[in-house]
Amino acid sequence: MIVERAKYDDLEEILDLQKLSYISEAQLYDDNSIEPLKQTINNIKEEFRNGIILKIHYDGQGIIGSIRATKSNDIILIKKLIVHPDFQDRGIGKKLLKYIERYYLSLYSNIEFNLFTGYKSSKNLYLYKKCGYEEFKLEKISEKISFIHLKKKIISNI
Repeated sequence: MIVERAKYDDLEEILDLQKLSYISEAQLYDDNSIEPLKQTINNIKEEFRNGIILKIHYDGQGIIGSIRATKSNDIILIKKLIVHPDFQDRGIGKKLLKYIERYYLSLYSNIEFNLFTGYKSSKNLYLYKKCGYEEFKLEKISEKISFIHLKKKIISNI
């Protein structure tokens, strides 16, 4: 498995993977209108221009995972950590999270990473907490969905 920066030509494949990966989240909340399922190619192109998108691919399988992030002041907002359903529970999400952290830590010495996930998304919460993220806010989005926001502060010696 190889992790590298996504290219512009990868965006459609990443968007297709995102929609496949978020079906289980939509089912968990009984809501097919969640943003990751409605996102357009133009939206992901904008994310590509304004941040970083990493991908992970596997021999003959194409892209099986991806993660996105943007920087605002001293905060890195991690968005849409996705792993193909057939490849989940193999450490791929953890690997992508570590790669995005290392990328930003190679550029900045004092940084905070923020991310969020649905309050029912126990597998996601387990992963993030295992990787050192701590809850700091609960945000109600709709009658069905609330997000748990998590953060991780890292000071490195560049």
